[in-house]
Amino acid sequence: MSVSQPQKQQMAGQAAVLVTAFLWSTSGLLIKLLPWNPMVITGLRSFFAAVFILIVRLIVPPPKGTKNPPLPLIAGAIAYVLTMYTFVIANKLTTAANAIMLQYSAPAWAALLGWLLIREKPHWEHWGALALIAGGLFLFFTDSSGLGAGALTGDALALFSGVTLGANSVFLRMQKEGNPRDSMLLAHAISAVISVPFIFLYPPSLSVPSVLTILYMGFFQIGLASVLFAYGLTKISAVQAMLIAILEAILNPIWVLAINGEKPTPRALAGGLIIIGAVVASSLIGKRREDLAAAKGIAGS
Repeated sequence: MSVSQPQKQQMAGQAAVLVTAFLWSTSGLLIKLLPWNPMVITGLRSFFAAVFILIVRLIVPPPKGTKNPPLPLIAGAIAYVLTMYTFVIANKLTTAANAIMLQYSAPAWAALLGWLLIREKPHWEHWGALALIAGGLFLFFTDSSGLGAGALTGDALALFSGVTLGANSVFLRMQKEGNPRDSMLLAHAISAVISVPFIFLYPPSLSVPSVLTILYMGFFQIGLASVLFAYGLTKISAVQAMLIAILEAILNPIWVLAINGEKPTPRALAGGLIIIGAVVASSLIGKRREDLAAAKGIAGS
């Protein structure tokens, strides 16, 4: 069976967000390992990310005549700045597991905001996946270091980062006819400027490992990820993007296992399988619906 052009574009968008999740998943461990002030980490990471996105923009410029609606452009940038700072600070104040669990309330916020702002009403499989994801994350992280073990401030910031990440995905989706990369470029530029006084207040201790770490985080972990995430949201809905990106929450413990030798508990493993199953099932059901709709369209023409 041949694949239509819209289906190819959707698959490309899904693949872009999947790679984004992989890159994002390395952030929690690296933030913990990098002995710098969180404002410095966020700002320097964003500086290199802005350089990367600018280079990509020069190599692959947006189509002539492409314009971004000003409000989503600025709102998306501000939402992402808030996401980056609150998540990095939360990782320093509470456990990485707590931070990512709370941030990944984002799909729920993306569903609600997408419905309100751009009339992308979630289908039943999206709501079902969100319910399963919530249950899976609860199982995944309710071990000996449960939610109450983290600092209240860090947990609150992590939850807020979930709200702003969901909002960012919707604002990027609102720029699907424009160039949402510019929103991410603006976000990283703002973030870099904000960090300048903190770099002088808390000068980072430079070493080969720390420099290589921040370069990787800037160019790849957040820079390339920003480009791919912005591209993905021109091809798929904000809810679908967030459901795929939730795989970051599964990949994080794999990095911990590889670096620190920590094995997931049976409860955490069960939660991970529920999340993966929910994302896969939601994507397959959505694809099936689109196939049926396309078939009806062809039959009716």
